[in-house]
Amino acid sequence: MKKSTILSNSPLVFGLLLAITFASVSYGQSDTTALKPKEKVKTGLNFGALPAVAFDSDIGFQYGLLFNLFQYGDGSVYPDYRWSLYAEWSRTTKGSGINQLFFDSKYLLPHEIRVTADFSFLTEKALDFYGFNGNESFYNPGFADKDDEEYLTRVFYRHERKLARITIDFQKKLGDLPLRAVLGYGYFNSQIASVDIDKLNKGADEEDILPDVDGLYDKYVQWGMIPLEEADGGTHNFLKTGLVFDTRDNEANANRGIWSEVVIMTAPRFLGNNETAYTKLSLTHRQYLTLKKDVLTFAYRLGWQGTIDGKAPFYMQPYMVNTFTKSTKNDGLGGARSLRGILRNRIVGDAFGYGNFELRYKFLKFHKWNQNFYLSLNGFTDMGMITKTIPMDLSAVPAEEVSMLFEQADQGLHISYGAGLRIAMNQNFIVAVDYGIAGDKRDGTKGMYINLGFLF
Repeated sequence: MKKSTILSNSPLVFGLLLAITFASVSYGQSDTTALKPKEKVKTGLNFGALPAVAFDSDIGFQYGLLFNLFQYGDGSVYPDYRWSLYAEWSRTTKGSGINQLFFDSKYLLPHEIRVTADFSFLTEKALDFYGFNGNESFYNPGFADKDDEEYLTRVFYRHERKLARITIDFQKKLGDLPLRAVLGYGYFNSQIASVDIDKLNKGADEEDILPDVDGLYDKYVQWGMIPLEEADGGTHNFLKTGLVFDTRDNEANANRGIWSEVVIMTAPRFLGNNETAYTKLSLTHRQYLTLKKDVLTFAYRLGWQGTIDGKAPFYMQPYMVNTFTKSTKNDGLGGARSLRGILRNRIVGDAFGYGNFELRYKFLKFHKWNQNFYLSLNGFTDMGMITKTIPMDLSAVPAEEVSMLFEQADQGLHISYGAGLRIAMNQNFIVAVDYGIAGDKRDGTKGMYINLGFLF
């Protein structure tokens, strides 16, 4: 799939991000109180914004905007905020789109109750799908490369998804301990289908016309590896509960502390989950170690997630369960929010573990246009592995396609590595650019990602 985008691979990324970030607008009271050289307490309302501009030969030209509003009030809790509102809106000329609102506040509700809420509607005309169980599903990039002799279609490893998502979580502080109890509700409506090649072919040049052939998703449905009752998606209502232990000194970019959580997410039958009731357990530990105060930090994240009861539908297996994320695309393993440099959703199993390790170096801090800025470099390595596979019955698969699409493979580590840049304004609005390289060609080659915030 041919791409040219300032949100993925473009030499204009760095200069454009600098220009846009530095042009961010702030409202509020004047800055008066110095925290440290070149940093001042922020008050009132402040926001930063970025355009969402991209081009993909299959899904078309993307246009839109994302912004993050922060209310600092009288500045007494800075660098924390009274509340934050994140919004993203974008469209492509061939029908894909993002609509998201994410709200977070520790101070809106009484009794030290934190509320976070996500309202999203995503339409993805070509969502990544590489099969189940990592390397047991063989990845052949030639199938999607029209210049390769094995070419089938550029969207062989894709299907269509429309997702309506609502999540509301409450966290209550427990006594004087750095411990919070979590209770939440989620609603997911997923509509899954084959790629609409007629839509994508509309207006395409002759050499870019997609052939009418089955993709991997279509084959999985035909062979019964994706049950018919799951093939077109479904609706899920789930409850979430857990505990969070948090001693971070700064949530947006911690220099020291621990952030660990245990979360149970359950989709019980009494909430209307008649076809697929299930329960997942998620364990996550994050730690931040100061190597040089306010300059150099080593951070790592270790996690495990798995189904502990029932059977999760295939389209919910990649969803990563946690207590706080404003990421639009919360899929894994593989991609911008989990294993950078590895193909998005490349590693899908019934249970998986993962780790991310980063060295973060703040090399420049300054005060400009009434804003506090810093620039930070990070080197990282990401890794993950499947700890419990999804059963795959290959009895209906033709012999020639078994050898073409599947292989006997151990569930070893999938590793990537890379580096990135952070451009931060007032501690909380952080433009993140990461470039990751896959350690194994079976997981892809490389990826460049632009998001907001640190990975963890």
